[in-house]
Amino acid sequence: MAMYQIDEKGSTMAVIAVIGAQWGDEGKGKIVDELSMHAQYVVRYQGGSNAGHRVVYDKGEFAFRLVPSGILYPNTTCIIGNGVVVDPKGLIAEMDELKHLGVDISHLYISERAHVVMPYHFLLDRLEEQARGADKIDSTQRGIGPAYVDIAPNFRTSCNKRTV
Repeated sequence: MAMYQIDEKGSTMAVIAVIGAQWGDEGKGKIVDELSMHAQYVVRYQGGSNAGHRVVYDKGEFAFRLVPSGILYPNTTCIIGNGVVVDPKGLIAEMDELKHLGVDISHLYISERAHVVMPYHFLLDRLEEQARGADKIDSTQRGIGPAYVDIAPNFRTSCNKRTV
């Protein structure tokens, strides 16, 4: 996640980037949540819905997977950026749940260059995990790995419906 401040002249001010050094579970989400209340922009720049973090806030608690937790702050613009692989069904479910909890999501934007997790990515993830047998990697089987594999040779399926 990256957070940006922009001054009244439109110049970019401080940028804070929270970057994980391993495969997750470092506590990035908790750090981002604490910093989000002071940020104008919170940008998720990579990853998918295979992980997530639970945030406790004044209306209860919520398990974030794709939407940046800055969405809880009405003055913070949240962006799901081009490096994110988006499961459309999962994203819609997360957005619906946030709306149901009374969270305004009108300040959430999704890059048209974000990549889409397609149904076959879920299948490939499951089949690859089964084929590994005892050497399985305990994939979440949410299609994230296969979606990134498709991006590597520029065979991406983007949110803007272009295939490059």
